[in-house]
Amino acid sequence: MKLHHVIEAQQFDPATLAELFQVTEEMEGVVADGGVLDYQKRVMATLFYEPSTRTRFSFETAMHRLGGRVISTENAAEFSSVAKGETLEDTIRIMNAYSDVIVLRHQEVGAAKRAAAVSRIPVINAGDGVGQHPTQALLDLYTIRKEIGAIEGLRIAMVGDLAQGRTVRSLAYLLSKYRDVKIHFVAPPLLKMKQDILDHLREHHVWFTEETELEKVLPEVDVVYQTRIQKERFGDRSADYELCRGVYVINQASLRLMKPNAIVMHPLPRLDRKPEARSQKPEARSPLCRLAVCARVVKEIFVSAPERTLNRACTPPSPILGESVRRLPASDS
Repeated sequence: MKLHHVIEAQQFDPATLAELFQVTEEMEGVVADGGVLDYQKRVMATLFYEPSTRTRFSFETAMHRLGGRVISTENAAEFSSVAKGETLEDTIRIMNAYSDVIVLRHQEVGAAKRAAAVSRIPVINAGDGVGQHPTQALLDLYTIRKEIGAIEGLRIAMVGDLAQGRTVRSLAYLLSKYRDVKIHFVAPPLLKMKQDILDHLREHHVWFTEETELEKVLPEVDVVYQTRIQKERFGDRSADYELCRGVYVINQASLRLMKPNAIVMHPLPRLDRKPEARSQKPEARSPLCRLAVCARVVKEIFVSAPERTLNRACTPPSPILGESVRRLPASDS
């Protein structure tokens, strides 16, 4: 499958997902060896119009591990020409002259598609408002696969702000590509999953329920995927936020209801520290998944066979990195 821009979860097919997960596993060895030199002439621009620490740093870490360079702004809405009235499209056109790949986070749904429409270089969606966050969903799916062992036959509860949470939307799209997946959507009535996702799941014959009581589904699931009730998404609806905040908290009583091998996935912060042993926080794998994504989109356009000469050690053939990767020289220490 050709992968130029990474805009939405729907664009991935199962074969491409399997390929990306294979390379993500290979990246564990790459990181342990200090990285590669394959993309030392390439530049990534991280263009973030919304605050981010983990996502931005994981992308930038990924590019550095691939031997590339990074130019960035952590608040493009304030510290860029946008403050002077420059449109997103014009900014993207300018960034095409400075970089080889753009990682974009924006507060508006559809911003990544707009950027891709005018960009000749790859655009990676790092979150567009309440729309999607496809690379986070890839990371979450990879974590589920590593911890549970398989995705087919999965039973998962998606809990919290399902109306405004972009990660749950992307993850639901990815899960619809696998057989025998069952999804429990658990949310207050104000924050239930949007109709477009439900329609997509029905179209692809994915079993799901909508619930308001978390305890009802805990004994049935392999994964509890908890989203944060995002105060910043409520705007002036402070009364609605107060009504919804803190509705779902995973504690020791919750864990006793769950299967012995079930896991909890959450974005932080953790309010009750006791369930830590059962919780999975995939941030350690975040640069690995984004290494795989960055390698794929950059290689597809820019890396040609003559450029790939060995520096030190070789790794087995990879469908994304190619026949070999150039390892960084080992430290003498």
